[in-house]
Amino acid sequence: MKKRSLKDLLYEQVARIGKAVSSPKRLELLDLLAQGEKNVEALATELSADIKLTSAHLKALRDARLVTSRRDGKYVIYRLTGSDVAGLWVTLRQVAEEHLLELRLALDQMMADPAKLASVGRAELLEQARRGDVIVIDVRPQAEYAAAHLPFARSMPVAELEKRLAELPADKDIVAYCRGPFCLLSDEAVALLTSKGYRVRKILDGVSEWQAAGLPVQASAGVPS
Repeated sequence: MKKRSLKDLLYEQVARIGKAVSSPKRLELLDLLAQGEKNVEALATELSADIKLTSAHLKALRDARLVTSRRDGKYVIYRLTGSDVAGLWVTLRQVAEEHLLELRLALDQMMADPAKLASVGRAELLEQARRGDVIVIDVRPQAEYAAAHLPFARSMPVAELEKRLAELPADKDIVAYCRGPFCLLSDEAVALLTSKGYRVRKILDGVSEWQAAGLPVQASAGVPS
């Protein structure tokens, strides 16, 4: 094979990944699957798309070897093919935030109240949570918490939060997180807890950002991953 043809082939193969993630919906699918495996029906609901369209997007990601699937009875369950795929999503998002003014402006609209953001760094937050100085709550669905969560975090899905207020101490700071910077579940949690008189902030990190920073996460059994 001529050198030019070989180089073309190499770049073409890498471009398969670029083509696979060129759709906003496929990027959202990667973000969702970074939280844990999910069936097509659940993914379609999260995307606000029909099952046929969701399946087509998943096929494109599977053809690029970014996701894989298994059958569980009548359901088809999808998951990422590796933690590096979640890292790819984080890297793409970070590059976009650095270079795209439009994205930064959109994020600013999501974070209209900077006072709701926790200013503590990751390492310090981890130490504070370990000591019990702050209560870290994971407001994603419980299945996502079980797949992986920040160390010392409690599972407090936002849908259950109001019924479980008694589990949260009123005399400690609370830090909420969900799926990362694009997730609004933690905003809902902050609004609810603030209205109930709790001292609460959110962090923009999710599990994927934590792992991309080289920090440990835990599965439901408590084993670092």
